[in-house]
Amino acid sequence: MTEVPFPSLSKDNPGAEGVVSTWFVRDGETVAADQLLAEVQVDKVAAEVPSPAAGVVRLLVEEEAAIEQGTAIARIE
Repeated sequence: MTEVPFPSLSKDNPGAEGVVSTWFVRDGETVAADQLLAEVQVDKVAAEVPSPAAGVVRLLVEEEAAIEQGTAIARIE
């Protein structure tokens, strides 16, 4: 199992909360390594999150739910 963390986008405020603005996959979907999983946003900074491994994705947060940077947003099983 591999966790997919919310990336650190705010270097000045590493504890800042952000949101998963868009999921590109559904829970239970099989993904390839480096496949785009989500777009995340902190303040006005957005980034795409690729899958660190191949496997079945398990989403841990819903779109637009506030979450602290560094916290797992998904697992790859």
